[in-house]
Amino acid sequence: MPLLGWLTKSTDEHPDAIRVDGRAASWVELRRLATALADELRGVDRVAIEATATLETVVGVVGALTAGTAVVPIPPDAGPMEREHILRDSGATALLAPAGAEPTVGDDRRPVVPVDLTRRSDTVHPEPDPARTALILYTSGTTGAPKGAVISRRAIAACLDGLADAWAWTPDDLLVHGLPLFHVHGLVLGVLGPLRLGSRLHHVGRPRPDRYAAANGTMYFGVPTVWSRIAADPDAARALRPARLLVSGSAALPAAVFADLATLTGHRIVERYGMTETLITVSARTDRPRRPGTVGLALPEVRTRLVDDDGAPLPADGATMGELQVTGPTLFDGYLNHPDADAASRTPDGWFRTGDVATVDPDGWHRIVGRASTDLIKSGGYRIGAGEVEDALLTHPGVREAAVVGTPHPDLGQQVTAYVVGDGVDGAELIDFVARHLSAHKRPREVRLVDALPRNALGKVQKTRLSAAG
Repeated sequence: MPLLGWLTKSTDEHPDAIRVDGRAASWVELRRLATALADELRGVDRVAIEATATLETVVGVVGALTAGTAVVPIPPDAGPMEREHILRDSGATALLAPAGAEPTVGDDRRPVVPVDLTRRSDTVHPEPDPARTALILYTSGTTGAPKGAVISRRAIAACLDGLADAWAWTPDDLLVHGLPLFHVHGLVLGVLGPLRLGSRLHHVGRPRPDRYAAANGTMYFGVPTVWSRIAADPDAARALRPARLLVSGSAALPAAVFADLATLTGHRIVERYGMTETLITVSARTDRPRRPGTVGLALPEVRTRLVDDDGAPLPADGATMGELQVTGPTLFDGYLNHPDADAASRTPDGWFRTGDVATVDPDGWHRIVGRASTDLIKSGGYRIGAGEVEDALLTHPGVREAAVVGTPHPDLGQQVTAYVVGDGVDGAELIDFVARHLSAHKRPREVRLVDALPRNALGKVQKTRLSAAG
């Protein structure tokens, strides 16, 4: 089946199959718009695009994929150094930009190919080899400049087909979201998913609760920040009751938000897990009960395992924490221009080292504790998951946000330190509160009250910035 199977074969001319921030196109029109661009991209190996939440971005990405050209999305808010690094490192030889607009990325060394929404074509382009690169997505690690993860057409297809199985995703669905189009969540799942599986798409632009409420979708995608804001707007949340499925990803969803959404919307939200390098590998399913704080079961053809610090296997007993490793058809092809980093990311037998700490229940349900580098705290001989402490803090009525990290301690090695955004709370009270709910050794040794937690574009708390602040 072609990567964009539904778009390739559809004869549907319904005018709003794809709607992005108020502008719409039918399946047939989108295919003809993309084909006209593909005609211009013959022979271009890699092309960069500033991935704004616009119809031009959708046409640009689909046109490049139709031509067999690899797409390098650039975040619209990237600074000049990051943009230049992505362009130089990726080897993109051309830029896509809306017709008549001055490109905001790149320089005069690369030709600009206009995404012209007045041009259409009915050329039939052959389907590229499934092994061909579809996307080069740049992802930041803890050190160095962002690295380009090379993702094949085959891996994207395997990911989307696995999610279609898990979520009963069909052409009868209307997917609604307002996610950025330069990450796996918004671009692969949120745009290429509908084009492969046939669901209509309504991208609402900025993901405000009122826009989600007015969209009348059957499926909604959001990150925890979006869902927290919807849970805080009861009218908007209740408007989602007619939907079939609510999905959260890209960061852990607080248990309190899960509970509030269940009460207001009638839906127990689906959580899933993945990375840029692996796409989505684990998810809750529509045909199984959903458990707050867990991310579900391995998708079809994906395998997972837990290992200790020495790489030895650990039991799936629901309690033992270890590094999660994955293998399967959704894995990336490697880091562009970084063979050493690529080799370090894989085990000798071919499994990908996620760097995430997890537990796995005997029945296969996964719970992500957090990043090994920031969320597994080794204190006084104990291994403490930061997420468990954060969840306990968030049950306090005065706590709005919480992030827990390990900070140096002369006796314990690391101590549990909590950063809290709250109303009318003090550190000593919160330390005692956690000690009453969890084992005493898991309580924070220090609570730092802050006005806000640093977050990235997807709402993930940037714990390295907290750790660096001391």
